[in-house]
Amino acid sequence: MNTAPIPARADEPRWLTDEEQRVWRSYIEATTLLEDHLDRQLQRDAGMPHIYYILLVRLGEAPRRRLRMTELAKFAKITRSRLSHAVARLEKNGWVRREECSSDKRGQFAVLTDEGFEVLGRSAPGHVNAVRQAMFDRLTPEQQKSLGEITRILAEGLQPGGAGADLPWMR
Repeated sequence: MNTAPIPARADEPRWLTDEEQRVWRSYIEATTLLEDHLDRQLQRDAGMPHIYYILLVRLGEAPRRRLRMTELAKFAKITRSRLSHAVARLEKNGWVRREECSSDKRGQFAVLTDEGFEVLGRSAPGHVNAVRQAMFDRLTPEQQKSLGEITRILAEGLQPGGAGADLPWMR
């Protein structure tokens, strides 16, 4: 009697093993809780959601504190529509302004204002403290290095390729 396992059909999914399922669910829980933790901290201390803080940081790091809207959407990994809504809210707060692009009549720049730069400066210490407490203080240096390597591999493998890729920031 042959007791060898029957190979799965080519069109069947490769189901996760019990251990892979445990790792996957742990990852989902941790990333969801971390994002919620950072969002609540920034809402409480700076009156903004985490995504707005990410946008302000990207603008603060950019030359002349300005980026094309498409580049900013790409950095934040969000749709242009969501970015436009976020920038409108940041404009209302006086933290960002839009400028037309002279070389592309359809293009716009998002520019971090002086007030926005000050808000970013006031928000950064509390945010970095929340990040440190939630993540880095819980990991050994070796675990931090491993996490960095793992997340880099995941990010590199998920980067969309080719001109026809369905990129959120192009929608």
